[in-house]
Amino acid sequence: MTTGLPGLRGTEHIGFTVPDLDDAQAFFVDVIGCEFVYSLGPFERDDEWMLEHMNVHPRTVMRELRFFRCKTGPNFEVFQFEPADGAATEPRNSDIGGHHLAFYVDDLDAGVAHLKANGIRVLGEPTSSSSHSTGQRWVYFLSPWGMQFELVSFPNGKAYEHDAAVKLWHPAHPAE
Repeated sequence: MTTGLPGLRGTEHIGFTVPDLDDAQAFFVDVIGCEFVYSLGPFERDDEWMLEHMNVHPRTVMRELRFFRCKTGPNFEVFQFEPADGAATEPRNSDIGGHHLAFYVDDLDAGVAHLKANGIRVLGEPTSSSSHSTGQRWVYFLSPWGMQFELVSFPNGKAYEHDAAVKLWHPAHPAE
């Protein structure tokens, strides 16, 4: 048995659901700086396809999806559904399925000021990491619909990278 996916190259996209795609597009394009790529939908079925392929109620309608490119990271596939069995609440980081998405910025303080100037709720003040992540600063923020995001910056690298046999991605040396 082999370890890992054959031919794995990285994360291509991250998909998530929002309550309003127009609001999400304004946030991702105007505030974050992503590029809108394309849109598909609506999509609905009267068989079991939605359950079998997407693990949602079979009569759920995918109103639309929009695809965004966000610089050098993975793309975002953002959905708006009409769930046939009711909508669930956004999980917190501490909940099963809880999550957040992090954006790397060159200047964390400038990024925080930009978010605040655009009316985005920033959670607390930037934090300096320690131990293996010494050199990194980060802060969480919430999208207009309450989804958790993070800004992170480590312009001189993180402590664990200095002695690592395999160098990980670093903003100052993206091709390494």
